[in-house]
Amino acid sequence: MHPNPVFRHVAHASSVAFVRNRSFGILTVAGPNEPLASHIPFILSADEGLVEFHLVRNSPMALAIADGVPARLIVEGPEGYVSPDWYGAEDQVPTWNYVAVHLVGEARVVSEAGFRNLLDRLSAHFEARLAPKKPWTSDKMSEGVMSRMMRGIVPCRMNVSSLESTWKLGQNKSAEARDGAALGLESNGNATLAALMRNPPV
Repeated sequence: MHPNPVFRHVAHASSVAFVRNRSFGILTVAGPNEPLASHIPFILSADEGLVEFHLVRNSPMALAIADGVPARLIVEGPEGYVSPDWYGAEDQVPTWNYVAVHLVGEARVVSEAGFRNLLDRLSAHFEARLAPKKPWTSDKMSEGVMSRMMRGIVPCRMNVSSLESTWKLGQNKSAEARDGAALGLESNGNATLAALMRNPPV
Protein backbone atom coordinates (compact mmCIF):
# COMPACT_ATOMS: atom_id res chain seq x y z
CA MET A 1 0.00 0.00 0.00
CA HIS A 2 1.22 3.50 -0.83
CA PRO A 3 2.52 5.18 2.34
CA ASN A 4 1.21 8.69 1.57
CA PRO A 5 -1.84 9.16 3.82
CA VAL A 6 -3.52 11.48 1.30
CA PHE A 7 -4.20 8.39 -0.83
CA ARG A 8 -5.56 6.36 2.09
CA HIS A 9 -8.25 8.58 3.58
CA VAL A 10 -11.11 6.99 1.66
CA ALA A 11 -13.93 5.73 3.87
CA HIS A 12 -13.86 2.04 4.70
CA ALA A 13 -17.35 1.65 3.22
CA SER A 14 -16.15 2.93 -0.16
CA SER A 15 -13.35 0.37 -0.25
CA VAL A 16 -15.71 -2.44 0.73
CA ALA A 17 -18.19 -1.38 -1.98
CA PHE A 18 -15.34 -1.44 -4.50
CA VAL A 19 -14.35 -4.98 -3.44
CA ARG A 20 -17.94 -6.19 -3.74
CA ASN A 21 -18.32 -4.61 -7.16
CA ARG A 22 -15.10 -6.17 -8.47
CA SER A 23 -15.43 -9.59 -6.81
CA PHE A 24 -12.27 -10.68 -8.59
CA GLY A 25 -8.72 -10.55 -7.29
CA ILE A 26 -5.31 -12.15 -6.86
CA LEU A 27 -4.88 -14.47 -3.89
CA THR A 28 -1.26 -14.64 -2.73
CA VAL A 29 0.42 -16.95 -0.21
CA ALA A 30 3.93 -18.14 0.58
CA GLY A 31 4.31 -21.49 -1.14
CA PRO A 32 6.77 -24.22 -0.09
CA ASN A 33 9.26 -23.26 -2.80
CA GLU A 34 8.10 -19.88 -4.12
CA PRO A 35 5.32 -17.29 -3.68
CA LEU A 36 2.00 -18.45 -5.14
CA ALA A 37 -0.74 -16.39 -6.75
CA SER A 38 -4.17 -17.36 -8.06
CA HIS A 39 -6.69 -15.20 -9.91
CA ILE A 40 -10.08 -15.83 -8.32
CA PRO A 41 -13.68 -14.66 -8.48
CA PHE A 42 -15.11 -14.48 -4.97
CA ILE A 43 -17.98 -13.43 -2.72
CA LEU A 44 -17.44 -11.13 0.27
CA SER A 45 -19.82 -11.83 3.16
CA ALA A 46 -22.27 -9.22 4.43
CA ASP A 47 -20.19 -8.65 7.57
CA GLU A 48 -17.01 -8.27 5.47
CA GLY A 49 -15.30 -10.99 7.49
CA LEU A 50 -15.33 -13.86 5.00
CA VAL A 51 -14.26 -14.34 1.40
CA GLU A 52 -15.63 -17.46 -0.32
CA PHE A 53 -14.10 -18.88 -3.51
CA HIS A 54 -12.95 -22.11 -5.11
CA LEU A 55 -9.73 -23.46 -6.57
CA VAL A 56 -8.71 -26.25 -8.91
CA ARG A 57 -8.31 -29.40 -6.83
CA ASN A 58 -4.65 -30.44 -6.40
CA SER A 59 -3.42 -27.10 -7.77
CA PRO A 60 -0.34 -25.69 -5.99
CA MET A 61 -2.51 -23.05 -4.31
CA ALA A 62 -5.13 -25.52 -3.09
CA LEU A 63 -2.41 -27.76 -1.66
CA ALA A 64 -0.66 -24.79 -0.02
CA ILE A 65 -3.76 -23.55 1.80
CA ALA A 66 -5.20 -27.00 2.65
CA ASP A 67 -4.75 -26.57 6.40
CA GLY A 68 -4.93 -22.79 6.57
CA VAL A 69 -2.16 -20.25 5.90
CA PRO A 70 -1.75 -16.45 6.00
CA ALA A 71 -2.94 -14.95 2.74
CA ARG A 72 -3.38 -11.63 0.99
CA LEU A 73 -6.14 -10.98 -1.55
CA ILE A 74 -5.34 -8.10 -3.91
CA VAL A 75 -8.30 -6.43 -5.62
CA GLU A 76 -7.29 -3.99 -8.32
CA GLY A 77 -9.29 -1.27 -10.00
CA PRO A 78 -8.64 1.20 -12.80
CA GLU A 79 -5.02 2.24 -13.27
CA GLY A 80 -2.92 4.18 -15.72
CA TYR A 81 0.23 6.12 -16.53
CA VAL A 82 0.01 9.87 -15.93
CA SER A 83 2.22 12.08 -18.10
CA PRO A 84 3.62 15.17 -16.34
CA ASP A 85 2.72 17.20 -19.43
CA TRP A 86 -0.96 16.83 -18.58
CA TYR A 87 -0.75 18.75 -15.30
CA GLY A 88 -0.16 22.13 -16.95
CA ALA A 89 2.48 22.93 -14.33
CA GLU A 90 6.27 23.01 -14.26
CA ASP A 91 8.61 20.51 -12.61
CA GLN A 92 6.25 17.55 -12.48
CA VAL A 93 7.29 13.93 -12.91
CA PRO A 94 5.59 10.86 -14.41
CA THR A 95 3.51 8.70 -12.09
CA TRP A 96 0.97 5.89 -12.10
CA ASN A 97 -2.49 6.36 -10.60
CA TYR A 98 -4.51 3.37 -9.45
CA VAL A 99 -7.02 1.88 -7.04
CA ALA A 100 -6.15 -1.19 -4.97
CA VAL A 101 -7.61 -2.87 -1.90
CA HIS A 102 -5.78 -5.60 0.04
CA LEU A 103 -7.58 -8.05 2.30
CA VAL A 104 -5.40 -10.02 4.72
CA GLY A 105 -6.37 -13.13 6.66
CA GLU A 106 -6.18 -16.90 6.77
CA ALA A 107 -7.14 -18.88 3.66
CA ARG A 108 -7.98 -22.58 3.72
CA VAL A 109 -9.77 -25.36 1.90
CA VAL A 110 -13.05 -26.14 3.66
CA SER A 111 -15.60 -28.94 3.85
CA GLU A 112 -17.47 -29.69 0.66
CA ALA A 113 -20.80 -29.61 2.49
CA GLY A 114 -22.81 -26.85 0.82
CA PHE A 115 -20.35 -26.54 -2.05
CA ARG A 116 -23.08 -26.53 -4.69
CA ASN A 117 -24.75 -23.66 -2.85
CA LEU A 118 -21.51 -21.66 -2.94
CA LEU A 119 -21.16 -22.18 -6.69
CA ASP A 120 -24.80 -21.21 -7.23
CA ARG A 121 -24.37 -18.04 -5.16
CA LEU A 122 -21.19 -17.16 -7.01
CA SER A 123 -22.77 -17.51 -10.46
CA ALA A 124 -25.91 -15.66 -9.31
CA HIS A 125 -23.73 -12.79 -8.09
CA PHE A 126 -22.29 -12.27 -11.56
CA GLU A 127 -25.35 -13.24 -13.59
CA ALA A 128 -27.30 -10.46 -11.84
CA ARG A 129 -25.06 -7.95 -13.59
CA LEU A 130 -26.22 -9.16 -16.99
CA ALA A 131 -29.87 -8.16 -16.58
CA PRO A 132 -32.21 -8.19 -18.43
CA LYS A 133 -30.64 -11.49 -19.53
CA LYS A 134 -32.34 -14.44 -17.85
CA PRO A 135 -29.78 -15.70 -15.29
CA TRP A 136 -27.93 -18.92 -15.96
CA THR A 137 -28.33 -21.47 -13.14
CA SER A 138 -26.70 -24.82 -12.55
CA ASP A 139 -30.14 -26.42 -12.93
CA LYS A 140 -29.61 -26.04 -16.67
CA MET A 141 -26.85 -28.66 -16.55
CA SER A 142 -27.59 -32.20 -17.69
CA GLU A 143 -28.06 -34.78 -14.92
CA GLY A 144 -24.75 -35.64 -13.30
CA VAL A 145 -22.63 -33.20 -15.30
CA MET A 146 -22.39 -30.57 -12.56
CA SER A 147 -21.37 -33.18 -9.98
CA ARG A 148 -18.66 -34.50 -12.27
CA MET A 149 -17.29 -31.02 -12.92
CA MET A 150 -17.28 -30.23 -9.20
CA ARG A 151 -14.85 -33.09 -8.62
CA GLY A 152 -12.13 -30.95 -10.19
CA ILE A 153 -12.45 -28.04 -7.75
CA VAL A 154 -12.52 -27.45 -3.98
CA PRO A 155 -14.35 -24.86 -1.84
CA CYS A 156 -12.20 -22.36 0.01
CA ARG A 157 -12.57 -19.37 2.27
CA MET A 158 -10.49 -16.63 3.77
CA ASN A 159 -11.26 -15.21 7.20
CA VAL A 160 -10.50 -11.51 6.78
CA SER A 161 -8.54 -9.87 9.60
CA SER A 162 -7.77 -6.53 7.93
CA LEU A 163 -8.56 -4.44 4.87
CA GLU A 164 -6.34 -1.65 3.53
CA SER A 165 -6.79 0.49 0.45
CA THR A 166 -4.95 2.95 -1.76
CA TRP A 167 -6.88 5.34 -4.00
CA LYS A 168 -4.01 7.14 -5.77
CA LEU A 169 -5.97 9.66 -7.82
CA GLY A 170 -3.82 12.79 -7.77
CA GLN A 171 -5.23 14.08 -4.49
CA ASN A 172 -1.81 15.62 -3.79
CA LYS A 173 -2.21 17.91 -6.83
CA SER A 174 -4.27 21.04 -7.34
CA ALA A 175 -7.78 20.68 -8.75
CA GLU A 176 -6.59 22.22 -12.02
CA ALA A 177 -3.63 19.86 -12.34
CA ARG A 178 -5.78 16.84 -11.48
CA ASP A 179 -8.38 17.86 -14.07
CA GLY A 180 -5.65 18.23 -16.70
CA ALA A 181 -4.36 14.75 -15.94
CA ALA A 182 -7.90 13.38 -16.03
CA LEU A 183 -8.43 14.94 -19.44
CA GLY A 184 -5.20 13.37 -20.68
CA LEU A 185 -6.25 9.94 -19.42
CA GLU A 186 -9.71 10.32 -20.91
CA SER A 187 -8.32 11.28 -24.31
CA ASN A 188 -6.20 8.12 -24.21
CA GLY A 189 -9.10 5.78 -23.50
CA ASN A 190 -9.01 5.62 -19.70
CA ALA A 191 -12.33 7.28 -18.88
CA THR A 192 -12.93 5.21 -15.74
CA LEU A 193 -9.77 6.37 -14.00
CA ALA A 194 -10.35 9.92 -15.24
CA ALA A 195 -13.83 9.98 -13.68
CA LEU A 196 -12.45 8.82 -10.34
CA MET A 197 -9.77 11.51 -10.44
CA ARG A 198 -12.41 14.17 -10.99
CA ASN A 199 -14.54 12.81 -8.16
CA PRO A 200 -12.42 10.83 -5.70
CA PRO A 201 -14.46 8.92 -3.13
CA VAL A 202 -14.35 10.21 0.42
